[in-house]
Amino acid sequence: MAISMTIGHLKSRHSSITLLAVLLAGALALTGMIAPVRASDVGTSMSGPSTFPQRDGAALFQAVCQGCHQADAQGAVGAAAYPPLARNSKLAAATYPVYTILQGRKGMPSLEGYLSDAQVAAVVNYVRTHFGNQYTDAVTPQMVRAARETR
Repeated sequence: MAISMTIGHLKSRHSSITLLAVLLAGALALTGMIAPVRASDVGTSMSGPSTFPQRDGAALFQAVCQGCHQADAQGAVGAAAYPPLARNSKLAAATYPVYTILQGRKGMPSLEGYLSDAQVAAVVNYVRTHFGNQYTDAVTPQMVRAARETR
């Protein structure tokens, strides 16, 4: 009995502290002492109309791809399966990664609205020539644009 009363007291106290923190933050925001955080303030968000600022393939890979496919492009299995990009024979067809980036595939979201034609070409060319991949026929921004138009 004493234990359940103590747990109930802690839950009630925790709820009160949380409520006070929320009210204090709201009051400070209303008075202008702290500014509300907007999605645009924290950089690119997959939930907004932002774009990625990186331009070269390596930087784009680091910013966009390696979070799921890992820094060494070996992929990962956990909450989902992220296929390896390293030594990936599917990358031999230059349009395969272009369409995957533009349309998404399985659990991967479409990045069409987040990357320009030049950015898609840059990251595709980077992945196709690194991580044990040796596909040197370069993707151009014009090829990406054509892929967008044929979808």
